[in-house]
Amino acid sequence: MAFVIGVTGGIGSGKTTVADLFAEKGIDVIDADVIARQVVEPGTDGLNAIAEKFGAEMLTPEGTLNRAALREHVFSHPEDKVWLNALLHPKIRETMISQTQQSQTPYCLLVVPLLVENSLQLLCQRVLVVDVSEQTQIARTGKRDGVSTEQVKNILNAQASRIQRLAIADDIVNNDGGNKELIPQIDALHAQYLELATQ
Repeated sequence: MAFVIGVTGGIGSGKTTVADLFAEKGIDVIDADVIARQVVEPGTDGLNAIAEKFGAEMLTPEGTLNRAALREHVFSHPEDKVWLNALLHPKIRETMISQTQQSQTPYCLLVVPLLVENSLQLLCQRVLVVDVSEQTQIARTGKRDGVSTEQVKNILNAQASRIQRLAIADDIVNNDGGNKELIPQIDALHAQYLELATQ
């Protein structure tokens, strides 16, 4: 059984940066966002079911998922969002479990933005929260995605609060600074996780 570290954090907290630093140490990183794209690739049951339910306008001319069209549709039809989540969440969960089980490294990371919201900490032996201040989240996300402060605040309000995330944390990385402050924290956690994984 793989030793699984769940990694989560709010938008703009730097989950990818943290995961990349572990990957540089040769640790397997399983990313829920990547899996969420894989389960709707052309030829998958997921994409076929979406096209069947909502019509061919959900596909691009290349036959891939038209994310903008789907997002717009489920935004104005909440009951279809429920249907979509019921279709995709089990597929994503199944794939996450199978990828963690196939991991060959002493421990692996399962990076899940909505870990708290979807109670996915049950798939992990430990939870690592990437924590930053709200000011940092707003500044980083605005710069990265070119969105307004108000839009970032709306996303923050839709996610679990910082307090809810920290409540389930076994470990916390502070990422308000740059990589210089981050690397020693990752080095210490890596040593700790290697030890825990062998127990």
